[in-house]
This record gives sequence, C-alpha cells and structure tokens, in this order.
Amino acid sequence: MKRIGTLFGILVVSFALARFHPFGDPQRNLEQPRAALLQGVPLPDRARELLVTRCADCHSNSTRWPLYSRVAPVSWLIDRDVVDGRRHLNLSTWRGMPADQVEALEVEIAQQTKKGSMPPLPWRILHWQAALDAHDRDVLAKLAPAETVEAGAVSPGDPERGRALFNRRCTGCHATDVDREGPHLRGVYGRRAGSVPGFAYSAAIRKSGVTWSDATLNQWLSDSDAMLPDSAMGFSVAKAQERSDLIAFLKSLH
Repeated sequence: MKRIGTLFGILVVSFALARFHPFGDPQRNLEQPRAALLQGVPLPDRARELLVTRCADCHSNSTRWPLYSRVAPVSWLIDRDVVDGRRHLNLSTWRGMPADQVEALEVEIAQQTKKGSMPPLPWRILHWQAALDAHDRDVLAKLAPAETVEAGAVSPGDPERGRALFNRRCTGCHATDVDREGPHLRGVYGRRAGSVPGFAYSAAIRKSGVTWSDATLNQWLSDSDAMLPDSAMGFSVAKAQERSDLIAFLKSLH
C-alpha cells in the first residue's frame, strides 16, 4: 500500500511539473487541424502525405500530444524537440511563404532525408511507423530543385543582393558576429574550415583541410553534403547567381 501511495505521489508531482515549460510552451495557442496542413501548397501528393503523417508532430502547429507528453521530465524533452523542430521547419507556415524560402525548405527536407537524420532515431524507436523506406526517401529527395546554371547569365556577385539573401536563407543557423548553430561568418573568406575557437565543429569539418575561397564556397553552397559528408550541415543554393552574390557578401565581411 505504501508503494502505491509513493507511486501516486510521484505521478502527481510529475503531472504538476509538466505545467512548467523550460524550453517554451509549444502547446499554447498554436493548435491547427491536421487536415488543414499544406492545403493549397503545390507538392506531389505522396510528398504532401509523407510530410503530414511523418513530420507534422514536431514540424507543425498540429502536434499530437500523447499521454506521456503530460508527464515531466518527458514533457520537457518533447517540448524542446517540438520547439526546435518548428524553428527549423513549420509546415503550418508553408503556405504564403516567399518562393526563395520555400526553396530553402525543400532543399533542407531533401538533404536531411537523404542523410537519414529525419525522422530522428529516438522518434523512430517510439513511433516505428514514422520510418521512411527507400521509396519514401526518394520522393522527399526530389523536392530539392535541380542545380540551376544559366550559361553566360551569371554576373559578378553583388554583396548587397548577397546580404539580402543571407538574411532570408542563412540567419536561422548563422550570424555575422556571434556563433549560433553554425559559427560566426565575419572573416570566413580566407579562413580555414573548423578554426573558430571554441566552436563545436563536426569531425568532417575539422579534418577537411578546406580554406574558404571562391571555389570552395561555391562548392559548399552547391551541396554541402556532397562536398563534406557527415558535416552536420545540409544546405544547397541551386542558383549559380545567388551563390555568386552570397560569396560576394561573405567576402565583404572583413
């Protein structure tokens, strides 16, 4: 009887602690019907189905909250994952996004799927039905636009256009003067990869021996995964002119 009372007390405390949200409260005023997700978004039917059924719990405002998400400290871990997931990709805000932001999302989805990092392993263990087979991965990989190179159409890079593109495409992970998820980028041109003091680079970056130049930055922006597999960064800028503009902006950050 005493053990039952102790267990009941633990559950009461856990449910009470779950009312606190140290990583933010993703359940507050954000819920959206699952059926409304990606309506009107021009996507292949199977890709839309996969995004809604496999990704929406962490990457939309239509998260389903199982009973164990109401018990601390599990609730805190789930809050953290959902807050972080929505920050990187929120399917609920896809409709109405500018075309370049949509392209950036499609590239990230394709690259993370190709790397096998999405859905993450802990989620697949709890939700085995969320795993993607080879055909599913191929469907999502095809969301990324093909490499775009217009012969003779690439003008010298414009740093102001590059700045605007950087602000739209890159500031989720990078800043010019402070480290975020990625290292700060002031002074990156001519810098050896993996050399910012105190930043936790992947082993692939640290051991790459790359120095950032026009050629290496262009290769990196074309497909970071192809250049350095396991670099912990999936990113691609399909348009050659946009890569040229971004490189011009990075060169201007003395």
